[in-house]
Amino acid sequence: MLAKVVRLRLSAMSRVLSAALFVSLAAIPAMAQTSVPPNEVSHFRDTSMLVPPPGAKVAILEWEDLECPACAHAFPFVHMAIDHYKIPLLRRDFLIPGHMWSREAAIYARYLQDKVSPDLATEYRREVFASQFKIASKDDLNRLTQGFFTKHGKQLPFVVDPTGELVREVNADHDLGEKLGLNETPTIIVVTPKGWIQVKDISDLYQAIDQAEAMVASTPEGHRTGAKKK
Repeated sequence: MLAKVVRLRLSAMSRVLSAALFVSLAAIPAMAQTSVPPNEVSHFRDTSMLVPPPGAKVAILEWEDLECPACAHAFPFVHMAIDHYKIPLLRRDFLIPGHMWSREAAIYARYLQDKVSPDLATEYRREVFASQFKIASKDDLNRLTQGFFTKHGKQLPFVVDPTGELVREVNADHDLGEKLGLNETPTIIVVTPKGWIQVKDISDLYQAIDQAEAMVASTPEGHRTGAKKK
């Protein structure tokens, strides 16, 4: 009789604990993983990197290849968006096999970013994208790069990356893309601490940012932040 009572009590306790665990798990908000247009999310592998930088609620994360026409098309839309919404852009290089000069272009851009000026590096990327139709070889790229440096009053070093530091940075970006499981450029993702939205059609970028900002505002932290602003 005593054994039966003990079993009944243990069973009841188990049900209570199971119910409590279910409630606690249900209270944890699921990480939003969606896309615009809807239902077109890529099959990513490791999405742990899809978060904004410290202190930011919303950011754009983009992998691009400087020899990619679709990246050239997306570039002005992305930069208009970050200017309009005042949000950060985390830009990564993802080198496409078979592109003959994109690695050198990425290294030049990284030199400008690290050694000269991030703004000038952005302008260099803008000019390379706009001049893709004129670049058929590494020599063409080198002439464009020399002209860009001269136009902006800068001296192009004879050896741009003597220690291999810039190559390692570009490779690190590419490796992150491989870890994510990229299969296209550009890959553009609007990220928040609560989730992320992949932008499959660049014309939907503003819609994705609006959704991301609404996602952040729906959290208790977002409500508290909004209250402070008032």
